[in-house]
Amino acid sequence: MTTINPPADRVATPFAPSAPKTPKSAIADDMAMIRAASELTRDLVQPSARIYWTDMLASAFIGYAGIAAAIFAPSTLWMLVAAAISVVALYRAGSFIHELTHIRKNALPGFRLGWNILVGVPMLIPSFMYEGIHSLHHNRTKYGTVDDPEYLPLALMKPWTVPLFVVAAAFAPLALVFRYGILTPLSFLIPPLRRVVVERYSGMIINPLFRRKPPEGEFRRQWAWQEGGAWAWSTLLIAAGLFGWVPLRALVIFGAIASATLVLNQIRTLVAHLWENDGDVLTVTGQFLDSVNVPPPGLLPELWAPVGLRYHALHHLLPGVPYHALPEAHRRLKDALPADSQYHGANYDSLPRLVMNLVAGSAKGAAA
Repeated sequence: MTTINPPADRVATPFAPSAPKTPKSAIADDMAMIRAASELTRDLVQPSARIYWTDMLASAFIGYAGIAAAIFAPSTLWMLVAAAISVVALYRAGSFIHELTHIRKNALPGFRLGWNILVGVPMLIPSFMYEGIHSLHHNRTKYGTVDDPEYLPLALMKPWTVPLFVVAAAFAPLALVFRYGILTPLSFLIPPLRRVVVERYSGMIINPLFRRKPPEGEFRRQWAWQEGGAWAWSTLLIAAGLFGWVPLRALVIFGAIASATLVLNQIRTLVAHLWENDGDVLTVTGQFLDSVNVPPPGLLPELWAPVGLRYHALHHLLPGVPYHALPEAHRRLKDALPADSQYHGANYDSLPRLVMNLVAGSAKGAAA
């Protein structure tokens, strides 16, 4: 999951890396790895309704309880503790938007509706913002190219692109309130504005050159009620602030928690890939090696890369495997594949090291 467009089209200019390095586009497919991934995980593709519903509902409940506790906290310390718990829980609940894009139709009846009502609309990230977008990121001929809505060659850009990428996420809640509370009703009155809103402000993307196509069929109906719900909620938030229906302190705390969840997600996005592709079409193995796994024994990745996101490279190799089965899939492949397999080349041990490598890479690119 990524946030609404950062202003990267105005600030990020690709640079070539300073040190010679095999381009990802030159990596041939490791057919032994691909075959093993398919054969060893055939029994892991069925999502568990019990796990999905329990995890999502518990995360949402803890997240909203944390907001209430932060608002009514008797001291600043307790407010910060409650807010931190809320951020982690709502970040996990929100991360299910990624699963929604991969769940087969009718595999989990009612889950999309339930998630949107409980998480998507209240957090102003309804699933239409990601569905129909994320699938392009998994398209073999679009990944890492100008047609990929979720890719920028961050490792090849100016070094200040990386911190700006994160800072932009902090203002996303305000941008989303404006998008739904102001632009949504205006766009239905002004057709040219509606086209712009659909193309540029209706997707959780990071590629500023990407333009979204209008929805069709059943997805158009899904989009309509989700956008309508987000419009109603954002309008209520605006009115609550203007007319004093809710204390300003409560709105600020809610907004700060929402902002923190998106910043956390943006930091996680920084290390989901190595961001080293310069626009060429990659093989499946090239995409895999441009992506990142942070497997056990570390426990912290389960907080900053929840709902299977710590296995992001494996997810690109096996996008149909549900998040709760990825740990077992990783264990099987790690044990079955030889030490010289390409599979082990996508495994890393910590978020700080990945962020430092990204920053160092962009700095070298700028100096070249």
